[in-house]
Amino acid sequence: MYKLLLLEDDISLIDGLTYSLEKNGFDIKVARSLLEAGNLLAENTDFDLLLFDVTLPDGNGFTLCEKLRDSGNLVPIIFLTASDEETSIIRGLDCGGDDYITKPFKLGELCSRIRALLRRSSMQMTGDGLLRSGELTVNLAEGRVFLRGEPVEFTGAEYRLLCLLLKNSGRVLTRGMILDKLWDGAGNFVDDNTLSVYVRRLREKLEDQPSRPEHLKTVRGFGYQWKE
Repeated sequence: MYKLLLLEDDISLIDGLTYSLEKNGFDIKVARSLLEAGNLLAENTDFDLLLFDVTLPDGNGFTLCEKLRDSGNLVPIIFLTASDEETSIIRGLDCGGDDYITKPFKLGELCSRIRALLRRSSMQMTGDGLLRSGELTVNLAEGRVFLRGEPVEFTGAEYRLLCLLLKNSGRVLTRGMILDKLWDGAGNFVDDNTLSVYVRRLREKLEDQPSRPEHLKTVRGFGYQWKE
């Protein structure tokens, strides 16, 4: 049973969400403030997914998300937002959120989003130092990439971009987030145009149809996402 933390201060919404999510087989813990959520997260390190409201009595969910990401916690986070404005959505993704759903929403849609994110985030680095995604394998110790068992050559920056995408499989990475993490072999930061070139090269090397990619997806207006 997956264990979820719901951070929400609306009592009526809490009751409806708790009932629906438990009925769908999830174990739910509820927090009504950032302080309460922080205490629960400090006591429990085994949450599989977090549902964060944005506007709370003592702050906003973006702040807690940023703290978790800064501490290295990569648990999947879905924002429950009353605003569908692009700036709010970008803020949620930039601070480390994996997905968002705009209120009011259908409970069935939320459950589907949760299951999809849990499936995508289940890809973890194996104990033998490998990253795997379908027929793609990255040997982190050797810095080598294999597709269907055959080696594929990458430049240093291309390799780092691929590893970044795989380690965040299913999560939308904004161009800004990627540019903050990516640099070329000489230690120089990569600019926006160069990133587009690297993305195109990855698709040419890994996708059966680079012009219609199945895995390295463009999320228009936001950035990129690696899909299983």
